[in-house]
Amino acid sequence: MWRWIRQQLGFDPPHQSDTRTIYIANRFPQNGLYTPQKFIDNRIISSKYTVWNFVPKNLFEQFRRVANFYFLIIFLVQLMIDTPTSPITSGLPLFFVITVTAIKQGYEDWLRHNSDNEVNGAPVYVVRSGGLVKTRSKNIRVGDIVRIAKDEIFPADLVLLSSDRLDGSCHVTTASLDGETNLKTHVAVPETAILQTVANLDSLIAVIECQQPEADLYRFMGRMIISQQMEEIVRPLGPESLLLRGARLKNTKEIFGVAIYTGMETKMALNYKSKSQKRSAVEKSMNTFLIIYLIILISEAIISTILKYTWQAEEKWDEPWYNQKTEHQRNSSKILRFISDFLAFLVLYNFIIPISLYVTVEMQKFLGSFFIGWDLDLYHEESGQKAQVNTSDLNEELGQVEYVFTDKTGTLTENEMQFRECSINGMKYQEINGRLVPEGPTPDSSEGNLTYLSSSSHLNNLSHLTTSSSFRTSPENETELIEEHDLFFKAVSLCHTVQISNVQPDGIGDGPWQSNLAPSQLEYYASSPDEKALVEAAARIGIVFIGNSEETMEVKILGKLERYKLLHILEFDSDRRRMSVIVQAPSGEMLLFAKGAESSILPNCIGGEIEKTRIHVDEFALKGLRTLCMAYRQFTPKEYEEIDKRLFEARTALQQREEKLANVFHFIEKDLILLGATAVEDRLQDKVRETIEALRMAGIKVWVLTGDKHETAVSVSLSCGHFHRTMNILELINQKSDNECAEQLTQLARRITEDHVIQHGLVVDGTSLSLALREHEKLFMEVCRNCSAVLCCRMAPLQKAKVIRLIKISPEKPITLAVGDGANDVSMIQEAHVGIGIMGKEGRQAARNSDYAIARFKFLSKLLFVHGHFYYIRIATLVQYFFYKNVCFITPQFLYQFYCLFSQQSFGTAYRPSCITE
Repeated sequence: MWRWIRQQLGFDPPHQSDTRTIYIANRFPQNGLYTPQKFIDNRIISSKYTVWNFVPKNLFEQFRRVANFYFLIIFLVQLMIDTPTSPITSGLPLFFVITVTAIKQGYEDWLRHNSDNEVNGAPVYVVRSGGLVKTRSKNIRVGDIVRIAKDEIFPADLVLLSSDRLDGSCHVTTASLDGETNLKTHVAVPETAILQTVANLDSLIAVIECQQPEADLYRFMGRMIISQQMEEIVRPLGPESLLLRGARLKNTKEIFGVAIYTGMETKMALNYKSKSQKRSAVEKSMNTFLIIYLIILISEAIISTILKYTWQAEEKWDEPWYNQKTEHQRNSSKILRFISDFLAFLVLYNFIIPISLYVTVEMQKFLGSFFIGWDLDLYHEESGQKAQVNTSDLNEELGQVEYVFTDKTGTLTENEMQFRECSINGMKYQEINGRLVPEGPTPDSSEGNLTYLSSSSHLNNLSHLTTSSSFRTSPENETELIEEHDLFFKAVSLCHTVQISNVQPDGIGDGPWQSNLAPSQLEYYASSPDEKALVEAAARIGIVFIGNSEETMEVKILGKLERYKLLHILEFDSDRRRMSVIVQAPSGEMLLFAKGAESSILPNCIGGEIEKTRIHVDEFALKGLRTLCMAYRQFTPKEYEEIDKRLFEARTALQQREEKLANVFHFIEKDLILLGATAVEDRLQDKVRETIEALRMAGIKVWVLTGDKHETAVSVSLSCGHFHRTMNILELINQKSDNECAEQLTQLARRITEDHVIQHGLVVDGTSLSLALREHEKLFMEVCRNCSAVLCCRMAPLQKAKVIRLIKISPEKPITLAVGDGANDVSMIQEAHVGIGIMGKEGRQAARNSDYAIARFKFLSKLLFVHGHFYYIRIATLVQYFFYKNVCFITPQFLYQFYCLFSQQSFGTAYRPSCITE
């Protein structure tokens, strides 16, 4: 009944159906048979309090602490009865602690309110009544058509309708969601992609049916029903059509999208945890001791009260001559007198739980937190950022951390890829100052001289290279060498999904073709930072990728333009671990260029320097570089006709489409000729390796939780020292069912048990982790505990928090710490015992929602080993001193008060300060 009322009032959106129906531009049917669904508004709320509930809610949270509640009871008792001590002795310190804590928490929540108001009040443009209307983000409704310009953040989860491109595509970065700063491509359905003006969009009549909100960032299913010329066209919608709140539009002037999830139902909001008040382990242990002492206190009070009435059982001691009872005292109820005496003894003995201890601890935490901000060793000169303390209650917790969970992108790495080396036809080269230099003595070299390939005239100088002392070959071999290098860098420049910014800083050109620009003026965007680094390296060598459209790719080779017809793109997937493009060269040849991990490319090669390249790839990997192999294949017209037919059938299949595509891709990507390999360095942040090693030496286990792909994550773990080359790397990836996952976990546990010498590292992906946590938590935890390092990849934000919670509730109850730099890390930062945010471009929200904020990962060791250890020693010493002092020392004042209370009925004059002096 109450749920129905709340739904009718709009407070409880009805989710009785598994799907929701959204009328674009809120054009509801006119037949009157449809009742519009009620959706929540677009406000984001991260604050805990309001003006109206701050006082009661904050007091409730503070008095949930055992110490505060106990001192409140003592204070009330002192007010109700005639006690041996003044109520001020308990009330004033309690009021001080409550007030200081309330002010601190109120200020922190005020900052969160400001952040929410900034987000909810951001200006947006919505299509209404045939025009663009400027409004605030919080006013967006489900079904509204929203206009987003370049570099703006999406204010809600939108289904893409159109962009300024004819094919309806756009590019976004999702660093705030999954930590990846790479460019991702999204496309609109063909029927709406052509609607590029407000007038055309305002005439659109369409309905979207999709699933109810869920937290999975990578899953979305729906369909769009478009009414055109008295007929309905149905188009499927998938993740490629969904633009998530928090993502940023890149390399596209503007897009139009329809809001389908708003406010706290967006995927970003569903991946956030509500901020709860954290308690340190020392405070929890103090509460445990407090309960024990409270039992002792109550026992003492009961025993003393019983002994008092036993003593007064004899008439001569019940009413001595020096303390005659009043008439009211003689006629009062014995039960009330017993209760009053019990409470009086309770107040007398309450010093066993010293309120001064809690006041001192609170002041030490509050004032001591300033030392973290003042520490020059935690100051980052380049950015001018110092450490920040957002929660002073956890200072001592820093010194007890047993598990560190860290994000990768932006936390361990700078996420800036740089091309370092390559292997071409069995020869190794490294880039030095924009030049390719052969590495080490080359064949037929007498002196081991080094020659180089100039970045400005690479291909022309190949003939000079082959005639140098290092390459004394025949004219036929010279031509062959030039062609091999030419083909290798063409493959690098064509086998990718890189896009070029439409708007240049100097305003030159706004279309896909930028052939009049110098390579340094081109701004590349890529779905992978590796691709961007490789295309930029090829441009420095002399083969410049100029741009592409839906059907054409253009490169400039030493100033000469060549256009390649783009026939097909075989997209990358985690199973194949490679991607390919099929192009038609200007000469008419049909070529396939493939790029991927050596484990997926080399087994499919039938030609080229396979063994030499394999050795070079291993050498690159030992240096911590990320490697990719390049290969090609040439098709005859008959072969291409067969391939084109198979691709069309697989891509239009309604049943088992993914399986059919995988089979066709495997049929195409075989019999390859190996061209070589590339090695790219993902720049680590300063002193990351040393910091991780210091944590490991301190006995702290380090887990890396990232949204990146498997290969990328493993490569970075190796380069930063999280994984060692001598480790036995175990994998739990691509699991499809519970039984398969359980079997794999059992095999991993057996392997660990049989080998007691080698250190093990575990790699698990998000899908497999979900299966492992569903029914096999104990087995999974057993495997993890026996591994020196754990790497979790393809993780959704909420999954990161679930992993930390799994460790927190394990039987050992270890202290956990989470460190991240983006909004996608907020959930795990708030879940861990201690949350640390890395301050940076994408780290503002992480820093604001963390307990501590530092400028770089390298400062973590100083924060834990110095400040955390010192604060733990200070707090532990204070607790030990106060409990020892109050339990073991009985003062003369206490002895006199106890005598007076035990032997007299009236407290009126017995406990005045003058009584002590008498």
